[in-house]
This record gives sequence, C-alpha cells and structure tokens, in this order.
Amino acid sequence: MSVPYDDIIHLPHPTSERHPRMPIHDRAAIFSPFAALSGHGAAIAETARQTERRIELDEDTRAELDRRQAVLLEHIDEQPEITITWFQPDEKKDGGAYLTTSGRFKKIDSLEHTIVLMDGTAIPLEDVAALESDIFRTLI
Repeated sequence: MSVPYDDIIHLPHPTSERHPRMPIHDRAAIFSPFAALSGHGAAIAETARQTERRIELDEDTRAELDRRQAVLLEHIDEQPEITITWFQPDEKKDGGAYLTTSGRFKKIDSLEHTIVLMDGTAIPLEDVAALESDIFRTLI
C-alpha cells in the first residue's frame, strides 16, 4: 500500500548554494501578526497599574511631626540616622506610593520646604507621613 509522498519523505531538505538559510528568529518575524494597535498594550498596563491614595494626617500627627522636626534641628550637628515614610505622587495618574527612605539627616531646607539627607536626597515636608530615629526616644 502506498502513502502519499512516500517517495520523497526521507530525502534530505534541499539547500541553496547561493542563498544561506534564514535564521529562525527572522523567519518568525515574517509570520508575526501586524501590530495595528501599537502602544495599546502599554496603555492597558498603565490603566491597570495601582496607586495609593494620600492619607490626610490629623492635627495630632502633624503636631508630632513638627516636634520631631524640632528635635532633628536640635541634633543637627550629630547628623542622626533617620527613617522617613513619605508619599510620592504619581506623575501619570491620581494617587502615588508611600516610600520609606533612610539616611543621615543633613538639614531642613526652609526655602524648598524639604528634609535633606547627607546623600543629597530631598523629601518635601508636606509629603512626610512619619519620622523615625533613635533620638526621638526622649519624646516618648
């Protein structure tokens, strides 16, 4: 019984002597779908990306942060190690993210309204949600 193509099924694959074989990656690109909606995937990913809402601090928390800033200014010569939890607004959509940054305290820049660390990091005072340091034990 004869099956179609029995006479050629076991022959070697023909290769051209003039034209080298195309790499598989290039062959796949020929058959890839046309990207009619370029950027659509990025737009969907951006829409799905989650952001946090800024927490409005109450008066007691604001007062505590002010006291801690005053203590930092009293100990400015010691350059204490501090940990700051702060809100970074998102550049593309409403909301943002809460970040925690640690470093040695350098100064409070009253012109720019920022806390500046020794490594040059400047954090806006209005975005600070919490300040932690060993020097605040005197407040407790």
